[in-house]
Amino acid sequence: MGDADITLRHLARRRPGDLVRAFVPEGHCTEVLGWIDSQVTTIERRVDKALRLRIDGEPRVLHIEFCFALRDDVPDRIFEYLGFLFTALRLEAPGEPVPPIESVVVVLSGRRRRLPATGQRSTAWPGRPFSGAHFRIDAVYQHTIGELRARGSVLWLVFAPLARDATAAALRDVVAEMHAGAATAAERAELYTALLVMAAIDPWGHNLMKELVDMVEDKEEGLLRRTPIIGELIIEAERRGEQRGEQRGEQRGERRGEQRGEEKAIAELLGRLFARRIGRRPTAEEERSILERARASGPGEVEDALLDLESEALIRWLAEPVRSS
Repeated sequence: MGDADITLRHLARRRPGDLVRAFVPEGHCTEVLGWIDSQVTTIERRVDKALRLRIDGEPRVLHIEFCFALRDDVPDRIFEYLGFLFTALRLEAPGEPVPPIESVVVVLSGRRRRLPATGQRSTAWPGRPFSGAHFRIDAVYQHTIGELRARGSVLWLVFAPLARDATAAALRDVVAEMHAGAATAAERAELYTALLVMAAIDPWGHNLMKELVDMVEDKEEGLLRRTPIIGELIIEAERRGEQRGEQRGEQRGERRGEQRGEEKAIAELLGRLFARRIGRRPTAEEERSILERARASGPGEVEDALLDLESEALIRWLAEPVRSS
């Protein structure tokens, strides 16, 4: 998930108690013992998305997965990760029972219609009793700002730009709450960074990035432009704003040139995202595939793939023929 995953996991590691509170029913005594950082050397994969808890004195494990969209491969990924996690916990304490594990997928964008509250990955034969894994689905982008605020932490307010009722006025209050609620200047910077990364996802088309940048800059002048991830988002938002302004006064022939320029900007942006995911610039053939897919299905679908697919799957996807929508 690129920048969003890095930013959210960093915040979550700093505020695990605030994260857990949203998923443990009220009235239970909950103690956060820390993140699980075991290494399963035989499969070379870190299990660093799960928290050790003690709920009413009993050991529990909470696995949190941030997900750009609830794609078809998400249940497979959750089932696979649970296998890694179970193996790591069993190897860590041989002979001891593995604590019960609950998985939650926090979804940042997707369809307008309500997502289900739970998902599953069945491994059973057809017609046989269920065998596999269930997981909870927390579609934060389908919540209101009031519902996010009710979770009682500025951690959850970073998702406010995703809320279905997000407005400039509501986000102004959110920025003020973050400014007042952060313990240090560094923490404020992290919260603002996450807020802007979420605004770039924009699942409802609110288009509030420019206004949100201005709000944050009013509080912390120059802070965001010095932050590499956000600096790029600001430059991109400003460029889009300039393009929209120019388009209003241009005639049809000039618009065709503008469209070509916009396609180039989209290709550059998606190319940078590819480079972050894969660790190198796309080849000429891969660049051509990225642009063709953006034309056929829209930049959003290509961005989803760049954020969600693993490296090898992404390269295979770009090599496949482009299907017209």
